[in-house]
Amino acid sequence: MRIGAHVSTREGYRGAAVRAASIGGTAFQYFPKNPRSLQIKAFDRREAESCAEWCRERGMVSVAHGPYPVNPAAEGEDAARMAQSTRNDLDIAEACGSVGVVVHFGVYKGPDLLQGYRNVIQWINTVASAWKGKAKILLENLAGDHGLFGVTPEELVQIRGLCDFPESVGFCLDTCHLFASGEWAPGAWRRFEERARKLGYWDALEAVHLNDSRYPSGSRRDRHAVIGEGWIGEAEFRALLRTPEIRRVPLLLETPTDISGTHKIQVELIKRWWEEEAATP
Repeated sequence: MRIGAHVSTREGYRGAAVRAASIGGTAFQYFPKNPRSLQIKAFDRREAESCAEWCRERGMVSVAHGPYPVNPAAEGEDAARMAQSTRNDLDIAEACGSVGVVVHFGVYKGPDLLQGYRNVIQWINTVASAWKGKAKILLENLAGDHGLFGVTPEELVQIRGLCDFPESVGFCLDTCHLFASGEWAPGAWRRFEERARKLGYWDALEAVHLNDSRYPSGSRRDRHAVIGEGWIGEAEFRALLRTPEIRRVPLLLETPTDISGTHKIQVELIKRWWEEEAATP
């Protein structure tokens, strides 16, 4: 099992890995640079590579998360700047030995949604055409709070299939976003699981943002809750943890910290559910 949380890089990339391990994590997520800026970061490659080595020796997996201003559905100079920023993130992620860089699907407010999808495809092609590393662009599904764009597995699979470099693109499934968008209804995980399997969505899954939701299914409100304390709840998470494709990728908490002041209790809780579901016939 590979589970962990989003951790700070204030003590460097290797320091982030050490921090993740201190709460019982075997995986972690981090921001490769300032999450509010598109500015290119000149990073210490040796320090990043020491993170990769430390993780390899301990079987730890990491995932980077790109800056929030990155919008793959943007156009013109904005899109070009965002593509350059993401290539910088991929370079850092590669040096750290990470699976890839999580990028939100994008927000598009124009009248023609097809143009929004074209923009996303073009943006991915721009990034991937100049990238030769192993780290992938990890498209993340959205909650629908900015409109019903990028919320369904059908959209993500189709976009990936239409890219020039599909092998450079993977998926990061956010459970809170999936639930809030209404794509995951209470008691209907198995239905979504089979739907995603038929689409081939699971084939490109590389990571899961394991987040409970502060609001009910279909609310289209992106607010994370402590695991087991939100509207998704224990029974639904247990159903998710039985999914074979989920069990092969890192599970990353982006929830509020628990009473420990960290994610330690939540990590232990998920580990227990994982083990109990594995033992269930």
